[in-house]
Amino acid sequence: MSVWEEQGPGSLPWTVYCDGSAMPNPGRMGIGAVITAPDGSRHTLSQATYTTGCNNEAELRALTLALRDLRERGATEVLAYSDNSILVEQLGAPGPQPVAPIARLAGLFDEARTLIGSFEDVRLRWIPRHRNGEADALARAALGFGPKPPVRRHRKRR
Repeated sequence: MSVWEEQGPGSLPWTVYCDGSAMPNPGRMGIGAVITAPDGSRHTLSQATYTTGCNNEAELRALTLALRDLRERGATEVLAYSDNSILVEQLGAPGPQPVAPIARLAGLFDEARTLIGSFEDVRLRWIPRHRNGEADALARAALGFGPKPPVRRHRKRR
């Protein structure tokens, strides 16, 4: 049971799955997010940026776009998922070893921290890439690409 479920009805967070793509990497950036309100209603975001950058920048821009949207919708508690470990390490709870900042993206990370601080509670969690397919498809669609094909698992022959 999550901490929000323990607090009772009306205290569930908004949930966001975010992803970004840069094609080529670095290159044009597309960002996508799937937002679910506490009542279960869903909203999607998908847009291309007017700048070029790397996939880490695209991921960060996807999160900040989603956080701005959530703030406009009146969200106070957010549970955000990303398949980008650098983003989660930089913005999530401090780990046993400090993570060296990415100097080129410092301003964007500062902007994300400011947005995170504007909510009562934001939790950022890493998820495996295969569990973030819808947000990835939205980011790729913003650039005119279709979703990635599913990963085929090969069975060992006996």
